[in-house]
Amino acid sequence: MEIIERVKKHAPITGENLAEMLGIARPTIRSDLALLVMLGYLDAKPKVGYFLGKTLEREESSYKKLDGIYVKDVMGLPVVLQETATVNDAVVSLFLENVGTLMIVSGNRALVGIVSRKDLLKVTLGNAGAPSMPISLVMTRHPNIVTVSPEDHVIDAARKMIHHQVDSLPVVSLDSEQDQYGVIGRITKTTMTKLMLELAAN
Repeated sequence: MEIIERVKKHAPITGENLAEMLGIARPTIRSDLALLVMLGYLDAKPKVGYFLGKTLEREESSYKKLDGIYVKDVMGLPVVLQETATVNDAVVSLFLENVGTLMIVSGNRALVGIVSRKDLLKVTLGNAGAPSMPISLVMTRHPNIVTVSPEDHVIDAARKMIHHQVDSLPVVSLDSEQDQYGVIGRITKTTMTKLMLELAAN
């Protein structure tokens, strides 16, 4: 990485100059340079020196594209359920909508909770009375819900999903008049995977 950083700043640069900057002998980095050229991270021209290769240019281009993408650009429609619903309603919704997480909302669509496939499995296995239970007894309640704003960067959303080990995040906006969060979308690991594939394909 240090070699690549030096080439970025000083390209085109000779192997001798690189070695001098790094404070080592030219033969010491010869194999490293050869490997970086072979992998396409660097390119070399006789009597000119080393400069960035096509592989690195493509990777940097993908990172730049990702850098300008926000949650609002990729979020999907939220799959919501009223807080008056039952566990049975939630299970049916999961299957019909083919999702792993449901956002539970109040009558005015304010986020009050979230319930996952795992939550429903826990409560239904071996529990004959589970289908008629109110979903409010099973859900994770606000404010113990990890959320994102439409203006958050997709990388921040990905970090939250990984750090909190969740598959989906509600996208919310604050209603300052009523001091509550309204659900306006969702972002999932599938969303992230599709985004990565699109960037890779481009």
